[in-house]
Amino acid sequence: MSQSHPVIGVPCRSDISAVYAERVLMAQNTTYIDAITIAGGIPILIPLKLQKEQLEAIFERVDGLVFTGGGDIDPTYYNETVQVDNLDDIQPDRDRVEIALMQMAIAKQKPFFGICRGMQIMNVATGGALWQDIPQQKPDSLRHDYFRQTGQHFERDYLAHTVVFADDSRIAAILQTNNMQVNSLHHQGVKSLAPTLQAVAHSEDGIIEALEIADHPFALSVQWHPEELVNHHESARELFAAFVREVRSIMEM
Repeated sequence: MSQSHPVIGVPCRSDISAVYAERVLMAQNTTYIDAITIAGGIPILIPLKLQKEQLEAIFERVDGLVFTGGGDIDPTYYNETVQVDNLDDIQPDRDRVEIALMQMAIAKQKPFFGICRGMQIMNVATGGALWQDIPQQKPDSLRHDYFRQTGQHFERDYLAHTVVFADDSRIAAILQTNNMQVNSLHHQGVKSLAPTLQAVAHSEDGIIEALEIADHPFALSVQWHPEELVNHHESARELFAAFVREVRSIMEM
């Protein structure tokens, strides 16, 4: 029997075309698409502007979800006002769609994998709050925002710092290690952890780097960007492969 290929829903982000007279696009970084495809999944982009019933319909049709990186989440979703001067690329429709899909995935036990902003969506959707800007609000932290222009150029696969995994975590079992070097492309992070989540990885400055939910088929999010590492790092490929394997095993039950 041929191996099944799970359909993985990936919510879009809004962008502006540089070719077609600044028309609004719904898009996603191809590195996510490639990583899912390499792992054996079939990525399907989920458009924004969908209403509740439409989101529910597409949710039922996909086998799993990947929540990607991107711009900042509107602080009103975690009951805060704007407290810093560099919030960027807030997209109301994206916040609404991703929070709704995340809540459905948790409630209905559908496997999902969150990346960077996706981890922050996981925390916000379940009642947690974020550092709006780590450098301004937690100035004793390591540098995490290696995407910012500061006179230096870092590739997106630059390994910036170490993360340490909890011994009994799913991610430690997947990767068969208790620590690894990761890239770091974020300026926000988990400030207060939602009560239903488990923080299962930290950087040496205490910033949470991975979240899981117990008693869920696959509810894992990481703060770094493994999709940018899959070409050269087996550990990054294994995260996507483990996710797709779990989705496939549920499909074949």
